[in-house]
Amino acid sequence: MLDRIALILLIIGGVNWGLIGIFRFDLVAYLFGGQAAVISRLIYTLVAISAVWCISLLFRDRELVPSRS
Repeated sequence: MLDRIALILLIIGGVNWGLIGIFRFDLVAYLFGGQAAVISRLIYTLVAISAVWCISLLFRDRELVPSRS
């Protein structure tokens, strides 16, 4: 469950960075009152924590799902 939440937050962050890179438009800041607003900073922080969490996905063994015969 935590992996899915982290991935969702990373998708939000990736889309936001794409908007910043292409259109110079920060959607998170626009929706929540600017980059210095507490909620915007909280979202930026959660995205960063999610990125660090997802580093662990690179080093985990995949769960084996039994094949159906």
